[in-house]
Amino acid sequence: MKIIKWIDEYIEEVLLVILSVVMVVVIFLQVVMRTFDNSLSWSEELARFSFIWLVYIGISLGVKKQRHIKIDVLLHLLKEKSGVILTIFSNLLFLAFAVFTIIYGYSIGEKLLAFGQQSPALHIPMGLVYMATPVGMTLTAIRLIQNLVKNFTALFGSKEVSDVVTLERERAWKGTIE
Repeated sequence: MKIIKWIDEYIEEVLLVILSVVMVVVIFLQVVMRTFDNSLSWSEELARFSFIWLVYIGISLGVKKQRHIKIDVLLHLLKEKSGVILTIFSNLLFLAFAVFTIIYGYSIGEKLLAFGQQSPALHIPMGLVYMATPVGMTLTAIRLIQNLVKNFTALFGSKEVSDVVTLERERAWKGTIE
């Protein structure tokens, strides 16, 4: 159970750190090699693929921490329950988009894996690169469902709605200061 909790709390951060380190080290290595007039053919490709995966996993982290760009003026103007209902509605729309992206992203990745297309320098199956979309959006969907459970619990459950709204407003205010 501790492993599942750890994965739930830190999976995005760990993956983002690993991908960032890979990207920075490969780009640094390429710069060093160019000073010796010896370029690496695969470095740009690996850095690009790492960045693609980094972006899609970063979407999930943004949802988890509720740090995506949003206009929260309307949330401040609405009463507590109305603000939670608006948050639920926006999360449901985002979840629908995530499911749509998962379905079609997986379809594209699966077709590329079946075709056997490989990247020119690293010879990595291009389907694996394209699988960043469904994997990242699946993590995003999981985080959206977790947020929806918290919001529905606040709306209908034991938590006070004002606690959730206050927490959301504090996060928004903290985000503007940082």
